[in-house]
Amino acid sequence: MTKKRIAIDMDEVMADSIARFQEWYGRDFQLELTLEALHGKNPRDVVAPEHQPALRAYPNAEGFFRDLPVIKDSQRVIKALSERYELFIATAAMEFPNSFLDKYQWLQKHFDFIPWPNYVFCGDKSILNANYLIDDNAYNFEHFRGEGLLFDAPHNALVTGYRRVHGWQEVADILL
Repeated sequence: MTKKRIAIDMDEVMADSIARFQEWYGRDFQLELTLEALHGKNPRDVVAPEHQPALRAYPNAEGFFRDLPVIKDSQRVIKALSERYELFIATAAMEFPNSFLDKYQWLQKHFDFIPWPNYVFCGDKSILNANYLIDDNAYNFEHFRGEGLLFDAPHNALVTGYRRVHGWQEVADILL
């Protein structure tokens, strides 16, 4: 019997990139970028206009993705999913070319049970052939042929029309 496939996004699903934005913004401007301020917005939309170029540059900086915190329960639940499903990590790394090595090494360190041939560095996720896509950006579901699970994040708080999951335990409740 063929296993069903799950494609999983990295940023804000497995890896906490918002924490890095908060860290670097505080370092560079001595200001706090709060989760409350980010509710329903992208980080660049809540900072002063003169700070926006710096925020846009962060993901292109070498090391931005290197040691991001792991999202709570992701390792445990993804490990359990790997025993029942064929898993692929699908990250839109094409947008940030400096992220390739950081993301690869991050996956090797924190999710070593997922083999490297199952890493998909892509742009348009509609090319993915999977039953499920777990992602924090709803636009990735528009042409995806499987079922999208919208992973809750501050920037997507106002998005409707997709099945939302509020953490990895909820993903486990649905898929395990």
